[in-house]
Amino acid sequence: MEPPCSPQVVVEDGGEEEEEELSGGEESELRSSSGRGSLLTRRGITLRVLLKDGLVEPGDGALTIHYLGKKFVGDLLTDGKIRWVETGQVFNSPSAWATHCKRLVNPAKKSGCGWASVRYRGQKLVQYKTSWLHKYQPSADMSLVSEEEDEDEEEEGKTAVPAEEKNKNAKPGLHDIMVARRTDRERIPVRYGNLGARDPSRDPHTLVELSAFSAINRFQPFNVAVSSNVLLLMDFHCHLTTSEVVGYLGGRWDTTTQLLTVLRAFPCRTRLADKESASAVEEEICQNLFMRGLSLVGWYHSHPRGPALPSLQDIDSQMDHQLRLQGSNNGFQPCLGIICGPYYHGNQGVASTITPFWVVPPPEQRPNDYGIPVAVEVTYVQDNFLTSDVLNEMMLLVDYYRTAPDIVQFSQYWCPDTTMMDKIKGSLSGHAPKDQAYSQILEHVYSQLSITQ
Repeated sequence: MEPPCSPQVVVEDGGEEEEEELSGGEESELRSSSGRGSLLTRRGITLRVLLKDGLVEPGDGALTIHYLGKKFVGDLLTDGKIRWVETGQVFNSPSAWATHCKRLVNPAKKSGCGWASVRYRGQKLVQYKTSWLHKYQPSADMSLVSEEEDEDEEEEGKTAVPAEEKNKNAKPGLHDIMVARRTDRERIPVRYGNLGARDPSRDPHTLVELSAFSAINRFQPFNVAVSSNVLLLMDFHCHLTTSEVVGYLGGRWDTTTQLLTVLRAFPCRTRLADKESASAVEEEICQNLFMRGLSLVGWYHSHPRGPALPSLQDIDSQMDHQLRLQGSNNGFQPCLGIICGPYYHGNQGVASTITPFWVVPPPEQRPNDYGIPVAVEVTYVQDNFLTSDVLNEMMLLVDYYRTAPDIVQFSQYWCPDTTMMDKIKGSLSGHAPKDQAYSQILEHVYSQLSITQ
């Protein structure tokens, strides 16, 4: 919705990295020139270029800035400009907007480092610039991008140092994590509308952005309540290993109130490729569900170092689970899918990103399309205390992964000032029960993790 008054176009001095506005002819030359080198500078790749080449799309609230504890939200307009949601002001570039916002918090701020500090749907804009360079100028000097990330470090009060100095001074394990961060950036999700019909040649691990029910002219057909102990156990499981993990969700479905209540997580203590033990593990979980008077209501899995968004493979798996739970009587029972992203460096802070989702079948007139992944609105219910069966399940997981080659090294560093142990403690604290004694109980679990290293 447009603001009630005409928005003010603000042309701020964004510092040295401010982008130049290219004319239509220059943009055309940038895309059509075989060399592309004459115009390929940090100033040459603008939001308008990324929009025209389909790497980003206009959207309300698509852009964010997090700076010194403050969050700013902006709309990406069709002409590549940015409208600040709070005031309706319009900025010509990420740098202009970032500089303006940061000077409100810190008047001494000289530049905004816009491409490194503005995020598009959770990921830094500089990552999309990298993708553009890989696609249209694979021989380009990637230092154009690394310079901006160094500037981003400076804006948060850190001192940028040469790469060789970073490696020389790095704490143990930090280099491996930074390599993982580079891998994270390569998985840029696509919009569902850009998928089209099924294509066997398409990578099944392609990530897809979630749609809202309202965006497909539907209402969410059920309500969901999830216990904090479910989130705690699931998040703990996903933090233990660098490999993908899977588990099931137990709860109850009330047909009268249309409420799906998720009360218990059941981690699968097995490898995804180990089909022999999988059936035994699933049978054990079914027995546990029966003994507790619970029904199978969903599943979860992790994307250890990637965004918590479904892949094409996940979409098909979720649709299969939904059809299986529905059964042969055609009665409706929802099946909730949850993706947990513990070690993705696009997350805000140390907390994992946890994404509940559901899949709507494709339109009848396009049966060969993929199912539509949609975000599910969930109410999180804080438990009174940490139950003994959840604590027992946590210890079983520690024992299972104790000698695994892919167990996370919790003494290593997640980022320069945070160890992996600090990371898991910080993330799990967001699922704390009301009884404060839980922290002392979890310290015993954490001590067992330390012994495994």
